Amino acid sequence: MIDFILDNLNSIVSFFVTIILTFFVARFARRMFNRFIQRIEEKQDLDKTNYYFLRYVLIALIYGIGFTLAIYSVPALRAIGTTLLAGAGVLALAISFASQQALSNVVSGLFIVIFKPFKIKDKILMKSRDLEGIIEDITLRHTVIRDYENKRIIVPNSVISDEVIINSDYGDGEICKHLIFGISYDSNIAKARQIIQEEAMKHPLSIDARTAKEKTDGSPIIVVRLINLGDSSIDLKAFVWVQNQRNAMIISSDLLETIKNKFDENDIDIPYPHRKVLLAK
Repeated sequence: MIDFILDNLNSIVSFFVTIILTFFVARFARRMFNRFIQRIEEKQDLDKTNYYFLRYVLIALIYGIGFTLAIYSVPALRAIGTTLLAGAGVLALAISFASQQALSNVVSGLFIVIFKPFKIKDKILMKSRDLEGIIEDITLRHTVIRDYENKRIIVPNSVISDEVIINSDYGDGEICKHLIFGISYDSNIAKARQIIQEEAMKHPLSIDARTAKEKTDGSPIIVVRLINLGDSSIDLKAFVWVQNQRNAMIISSDLLETIKNKFDENDIDIPYPHRKVLLAK
């Protein structure tokens, strides 16, 4: 053993030096890539999805090339590698089965980056799994989602590629938030509609999403329609436009409170169930 080490000392030293250099180069490349992304992001609103994925591809290539050079720097290891490759039929078959899922994740990740059903910073909902959050990272293997409790959800790329995704930021980022208010049959519908429209238009997050034709025709900024005559209530549905999903959550909470208070001031009742309990003697 000692004779083997002495005879191959240069090769062994070269092996370890190559491995160390590989880790150093990979770490340096990651840092430089992150600085590059940061620098561009400071100048403009940048979609980081492609850059993040390219970073992982580059790191994987560095490790692959580095480890290959390290193995080929030791003649004994090179000979073992050549022998394995010569009779690699069964081994290749076993590896292909073992790496099928990993390869599927890489291909799915590549398709996500190319076709962009979602990108970093998008707010998505995985419908069948009821998982919701913000895309934080897309790696070669998985997608990282940060939920609204600041927890990280790790989803394999092959899984998320087969999911039905609701992307709140896909294409036009504007969102029409639907708010439903039930009022009693004795309440004034016109007055209730007016209160809803006025309170929604006053809110700073509300936007005017009307087309030029709708503005010319005098269509209201906030549309409120009667959608149901229920057992105990008349249901009014308001269509409120906001810039993004975060604003939609805020405006929904604010308007429910302010409109409830305005209803109380104007004697507009919000009905609730009444039960009569009869006690048998």
